[in-house]
Amino acid sequence: MRALSTALITMTATLVAAACAPVVAGGPPMAVLPGLQETAQVRNIYMSSDWLRAEDDFEDTFVDEVGDELQRCMWGTAPVDVRIHLDHLDRDGRLARLLNGGGEHRLSGTVEFVDPNRNNAVVGRFPVSTVVRDSGGLAGLVADRQMMVSEAFGRATCEEGFGRNPRGPRVTNATAG
Repeated sequence: MRALSTALITMTATLVAAACAPVVAGGPPMAVLPGLQETAQVRNIYMSSDWLRAEDDFEDTFVDEVGDELQRCMWGTAPVDVRIHLDHLDRDGRLARLLNGGGEHRLSGTVEFVDPNRNNAVVGRFPVSTVVRDSGGLAGLVADRQMMVSEAFGRATCEEGFGRNPRGPRVTNATAG
């Protein structure tokens, strides 16, 4: 019985440590392989982070918004997993945005593209950093800050990795850029 308890504790500690560990393997930046730029398709997105000051649903919002953007610039048929490790998130507070007439929201991290058909070989890796400005006022007070910065991060990933902006400046673009 004691051996079983020890095994369960060890297994639980391993799972908890793995959940906090970055999903990015790390290494020097490398451009997405040229042939893959035209044939890649998002299969899965994995996100990890150091301690970020964010709402409980930030990971869900981030993965959804980045996924939406990547699907617009990765239209091929070759499945690729995307690993993202976020290391910095800074969003201006709602009241400060109202009083100052606007605010800035910053998000940065490392993005890796991994080919699951080649034993999870890294086929692209680069840093991504975004700054989103909002107009403040009532719109800035009620705007979804995490959606705005996540969408901008996804768009910056498309531009850096694939050389294309998945959206033009339209009303449906939360960052309007």
